[in-house]
Amino acid sequence: MSFNLDGYLSTVSLLIDEWTVKNFAAASSQSKGLYDSMLYSLNAGGKKVRPALLMMSYNLFKNVSMDSMHPVLSYAAAVEMAHTYSLIHDDLPGMDNDDLRRGKPSNHKVYGEATAILAGDGLLTKSFEIFMNHGMHSNIPINISCAAAFELVKAIGSDGMVAGQYADINANSDKPDKELAEYIHTHKTAYFIAACTKIGAILAAAGEEHTAHLESYGQKIGLAFQIIDDILDITATTSELGKTTGSDNKSNKLTYPQAYGMEFSRQKAKELIDEAVSRLSIYDEKAEPLRSLAVFIARRNK
Repeated sequence: MSFNLDGYLSTVSLLIDEWTVKNFAAASSQSKGLYDSMLYSLNAGGKKVRPALLMMSYNLFKNVSMDSMHPVLSYAAAVEMAHTYSLIHDDLPGMDNDDLRRGKPSNHKVYGEATAILAGDGLLTKSFEIFMNHGMHSNIPINISCAAAFELVKAIGSDGMVAGQYADINANSDKPDKELAEYIHTHKTAYFIAACTKIGAILAAAGEEHTAHLESYGQKIGLAFQIIDDILDITATTSELGKTTGSDNKSNKLTYPQAYGMEFSRQKAKELIDEAVSRLSIYDEKAEPLRSLAVFIARRNK
């Protein structure tokens, strides 16, 4: 029987939404407006690929059911918060200046730029609060939670996603630099996605060899994801993507197709997906969710 990826992603999304309702609320009336802004973007939809990857990686080594008592659901929700923070800040006028996100007005278009900045800050710090709150997941040893949090910090901090975003906004697309394009895509997107697969393995106490396999898999699908995102910005419509297309060209951004050409970019993405799937060859049908997600990334058109 083939794996139902759409059903799995829908389940992950529903579980995270339910978890958020139970565990995410303003501490006082003074911060309610801030939490409204945070929830606006957090509940805006999306495939929730990153938390799904974390749970898939964990389930590769632990046979647990996908329900509200899943041992790493809180971590998956935290990862989605960290991702949502990055989207809010990416859309700001001082960054990518995008008016749409997931088919809805960007956070700053609804709540104002200052509140959007604070909402992103709030989601980022909340994600680490959850990782380090032992009461939320006492089934995971504290040292394991710390190791997982460390991977998230590395992936999205000043040597990871933030560095990639900095390089992105300062790149000059008039002089396409292949090495710089690789740096931007690896740091801005691939590191975070790889961290999610690695964190899942860490939380499952899978061991160094398996953790390395999952990290490599994540690196490859992460880079492929961003390359395909660049391609879709050129080939898809705004209604298909839920965000303004053609913005990379209008903003003079350095993209993979710009540096390498469209045909090379398509081929590179395919090779990365094939390599990612090959990293799962040591596992049996338990890795089918991860294989299916890699294929989904290869075929995505929105």
